[in-house]
This record gives sequence, C-alpha cells and structure tokens, in this order.
Amino acid sequence: MRRTLVANVVGLTPLLLRQAMPRLRKWASDRSVLPVRPDFPAVTCTAQASMLTGRRAGAGGGSAPGHGAVANGWYFRDLAEVWLWRQSCELITAGGRLDTVFDRWRSAHPQSSSAQIFWWWNLPSRADYSVTPRPTYWADGRKGPGIHSHPAGLGQRLQQRLGSFPLFQFWGPGAGIASTRWIVQATLDVLQEERPGLTLSYLPHLDYDLQRYGPDGPEAQAAAAALDEELAPLLAHVAAEELELVVVSEYGIEAVDRWAEPNRALRQHGLLQIHPAANGALLDPGNSAAFAVCDHQIAHVYVRDPALAAEVAALLGALPGVEQVLHGEQLSALGLDHSRSGDLVLVAEAGAWFAYPYWHGSDREPDFARTVEIHRKPGYDPCELFLDPGKSWVKARVLAKLAAKKLGWRSLMNVIPVDPGLVRGSHGRAPQSPHQGPLWIGPAAWAQGAEMTAQNALLKVGADY
Repeated sequence: MRRTLVANVVGLTPLLLRQAMPRLRKWASDRSVLPVRPDFPAVTCTAQASMLTGRRAGAGGGSAPGHGAVANGWYFRDLAEVWLWRQSCELITAGGRLDTVFDRWRSAHPQSSSAQIFWWWNLPSRADYSVTPRPTYWADGRKGPGIHSHPAGLGQRLQQRLGSFPLFQFWGPGAGIASTRWIVQATLDVLQEERPGLTLSYLPHLDYDLQRYGPDGPEAQAAAAALDEELAPLLAHVAAEELELVVVSEYGIEAVDRWAEPNRALRQHGLLQIHPAANGALLDPGNSAAFAVCDHQIAHVYVRDPALAAEVAALLGALPGVEQVLHGEQLSALGLDHSRSGDLVLVAEAGAWFAYPYWHGSDREPDFARTVEIHRKPGYDPCELFLDPGKSWVKARVLAKLAAKKLGWRSLMNVIPVDPGLVRGSHGRAPQSPHQGPLWIGPAAWAQGAEMTAQNALLKVGADY
C-alpha cells in the first residue's frame, strides 16, 4: 500500500496548467494527464458526490441507485423547502447502499486511516478524520469563522497552530488565496500528525476570480500562478514522503456575458408564488405551480401539476439564454433520473447562466438579496463574490458594519450587488473543448482507458498495482 493524497484543484484546466502553473506542470510531466468528461451538471456537490461514490446522481436507466446529488441543492418536497449546500454524506449513500472511496479504502486497507479535508459531503464524513468549514452562528445574529472536525480535538489543534480559518476569504467578496493557503497548511499538518493512508483535500482558489472576471484574462492567469505557488509545499512533502498524488478538478469555468431569469418569468406569468413577509418577498415553493432552483448554468424546474409541464417548458424554452429544456428520458440519459431532480431541467446556452431572483414588479426585494447568504437564497448567487460598485465608499461601509457588530449592535451587511451582469465566468454545462474542461493527473496505471469521468476518477485509489 502506498499512502495517497488526492488534491481537488477546482477549476483547473489543461489550458491553465500549461499557461500559468510551472510547478504543477513540472510535477505532472512524468504522469498521465487526462481530460475528464465532467458530470452533469458540472457543479461542486454533484461532481464530488460522483467522485466519492463512483456513481451518477440518478440510476441512468440501471438498477443500482444513484447518489442523488442532482445539483448544489434541490427542492426537498417533503419539507416544501429549497436547501442548498447541505453537507451530510448520508444524502449521497442511498440509505447506506452506496460505499464511498473511504469505505473502499477501509475494506482494502483495514489497518490504515483516511482523512477528508474540505471536500464536500463531510458533515458527517465516512473518513476517519474530517475537517470542513462551519461558520459560528451566534444567537444574537452574528456569523463568525469556524470549522467542524472529527474528532473535535483535530479542529482545535489546527486552529491553535494555524489561526482561525479565514471563512470570509473562503466565500464572499473577500474570497481569495488565504483560505486555500490555510487548507494546504491544514492538509500538511494532518499528513504529518495523523499519517492517514488516504487523504482528500479541496483547494478552491480558482473558483473565485474565474467567476468574477472570466477564464481568459490576466486575473485568471494571476489566480493560477498564486495557486501554483501555494502548491509548492504539498508537492515537496509528497516527494519527501513518497506519497502518491492524484490531482483532479471538477469542471472548467467558461466565459459568460449574459444570463436568464427563469423565476421572474414564472412570477410574471402567475406560476410562482411569494410570501409577502415583513422582510420582503419570500419564495413560496409549496404553493407555486412552478419555480426553478438555479445553479450556475443549469436549473431544476419543479412543476406541481404534470398537466402544466408542457406550458412551463414552452415558456422557459423561449427565454433568451436557454439552450435546452430536458425532461423524461433525456434526464435518464444524463444520469439525472432521480426523485430530487426537477420535472424539467434547463441548460444555458454557451456564454450564459441562470440567475435565481424571483421577485418581480411590485414585490419587495428580500432583505437577504444584498447579503452573503448561501442558505437562505433558493438558488446559487455568484454576485456574492462582489462588493456593490453602486454603493459609494462601500469598503468603508463594510468596516463600519463590522465594527458595529463587534460592539454588539445589529447591522445588515447589505453590500452585495444584485446585478448579474458583473459575473464573467460560470460552469455546469459540458465544456466546449477538452482544453477548457476539468482534468486528472495521476499514475498511468490508474488511468481508466481512453476516457476519464467523475465516476471513475477515484476508483483505482487504494487498489494494488
């Protein structure tokens, strides 16, 4: 058995590797570098669930269950609520019928431990050691940095040695290299102290500026170069300890310059209902004839009455920016034949993405619209990566609000724009070329023939070769 580290360098493409990452490129020079056919949809929770379980989201017409992560979130029909960014591994193991890579490792190497560091589906995890972001939500409404670990002492040790995890550099307008640097240092600490046989580490840095500015400009090159520098200590440790290293990515980010708003179209036509609460219009999914859970370049559309499906499909299919409206056997062919999927699934045109806003006309904007609020918004919102350019002295406002919170005053951090036109990169649909898609770098003996997919990317991990 050879100890193995799997680094998920999200957003890494063959193009970025070649153009801006000399350290990683040199390490990869004597290994197999393969394009990956990404999962559908090519989004974080789906891709990571597929890699962890070796399955697609749905059964795909087969008899074995799918993992069910149909996107980064979906409509929980029994609760009549939209939830995104849930973390429990129980959501992707089909009631215990699916093993993860950690279960397979434990079966093959019962004397060896495993670690899951910032990969999703990590609260709880099937690994022996786990570390994942978990903000501290104070009773007075404050949100602070925090992590969850198992065992609990692991997280305490890491924060004593490395400082608090920089949560506000992990997501939001301040997202940047500091969070990836902390994760790299935490990974090294676990590798040295716990010495797990299998370690999975998630490095998010490329997700930020490539969505803000697109994948083709100087910002993308600078982000890749910064990440390459942070990878240096990991590469050195792998070499010194003779660990096997596998580098994977989930998706490539493509340039976008337009967007569609399916929920506003449904609201305008009386199909989407809102609850006019004191804090603004809230989506009322249980009483809506149709609504969409928008997630980058795909959207799951839930239609209460099947008799309305054709009408909803025609309405949304006519929106500029919508390339396809999938249903029925089309979903099965793509591995999305799962009870959590929408009755319809929208796919954006190349260069377009789906924005979640649903309020329209006289509806009052909800108070969370201009905040970083990944759990209350019923869809993904990349505008959270920006400070509102329409607000004067916006950075000074942020500092003032932070000071007020530290003094115990309530202050709404409403500094996020609601302009989808700021976003310049997205993902979810199939890449237009392999050079712009995800990749896999690892031992030639682990390559799975001519094509690498999210499902087989980790299947050889733990195997004797």
